[in-house]
Amino acid sequence: MEDQLTSNRFFITGCAGFIGFHLSRRLLEQGFHVLGIDNINDYYDPKLKFDRLNILKKYPNFSFVKGSIDNIELLEGLFKQNEIDIVINLAAQAGVRYSLENPGSYIQSNLVGFANILECCKNHQIKHLIYASSSSVYGNNKQSPSSINDRVDQPISLYAATKKANELMAYTYSHTFNLPTTGLRFFTVYGPMGRPDMALFKFSNAIMNQMPIDVYNYGQMKRDFTYIDDVIESVVRIINNGPPNESTSFYKLYNIGNHNPVNLNYFIEVIEEQLGKKAIIRFSPMIAGEVLETYADIEELVKDIHYRPNTSIEDGISKFVEWYKEYNNIT
Repeated sequence: MEDQLTSNRFFITGCAGFIGFHLSRRLLEQGFHVLGIDNINDYYDPKLKFDRLNILKKYPNFSFVKGSIDNIELLEGLFKQNEIDIVINLAAQAGVRYSLENPGSYIQSNLVGFANILECCKNHQIKHLIYASSSSVYGNNKQSPSSINDRVDQPISLYAATKKANELMAYTYSHTFNLPTTGLRFFTVYGPMGRPDMALFKFSNAIMNQMPIDVYNYGQMKRDFTYIDDVIESVVRIINNGPPNESTSFYKLYNIGNHNPVNLNYFIEVIEEQLGKKAIIRFSPMIAGEVLETYADIEELVKDIHYRPNTSIEDGISKFVEWYKEYNNIT
């Protein structure tokens, strides 16, 4: 990668988020310049975001701006004032369940914000826009595993609808303005410095504090859990592979998954084993917006980048728990 991308400068939105932090750190470690933006919202405790940011600020080739991508004046100013070659849009209002309670934040960040990113990339002739989509676009698709060629026009949450809208918006800009875009459908990313609102962190907190955990559909769900290091390696290789060209209408999509769905009850057993404590489980029916199974078809990804995410759930949870105990001073 260093040989091909030495002159490239990256603009990463959502740089204080889980994936944004890890990707920024990887690029900074390789000597690239990273301009990051994040609004440090309080969807989950901002302390973790500040802790991630403090690590990034130790790198001299990192610049940070606090702000939101739905602010077009701020974005335009950043694009004018900085040399930017590649944009990686990871800023978004996350969470399936929260979209039931606070739809407005999804419209502002995921739709208005993404439209601003597209406009700035078009206006400033960005070489490649890579953006986060989500496995949630598949909804309760009956096809298994989920392929990027499947129909995805029946989202079952507003979050999923905004992510599908991002893909449609990106296609329009790729087709109309020859803007190279690549969408990444992430499948349940987990690992050290992960989000506290996601199952692994939530369950670990509850188990350590002897609090009950809510397990929906009585644990009869499967998720294609994807370890953060595998995600970052995949993204870096996609960058290195170069932007999509005219032969693909300057537009690409990839599933980023482990291609190995794990039953939720087994997932909890592994956490219990690593923490050395039993969970207090509170089973409940399925809730709105949730899907029964996620399972990524990654053959297109493997073909293009010659890499297959392969971290086992046992190894991944072990690494998370090691970090979790250190971060919370648990001996």
